[in-house]
Amino acid sequence: MKCDICGKAMAQTFLEKLKGTFVKDVKGKLRSVCFECQSRFRDKQSLLQQIK
Repeated sequence: MKCDICGKAMAQTFLEKLKGTFVKDVKGKLRSVCFECQSRFRDKQSLLQQIK
């Protein structure tokens, strides 16, 4: 799976869980965000503004 902000592949743990989060946009669609982008943009509004 790829990050919707930077386009990089999201890292996985040894149990194949994704390192990152999912954010719902205005339409209710889940957007994936990697750990690096999540640490750069702290709140939900700034994450949604950065999504391509």
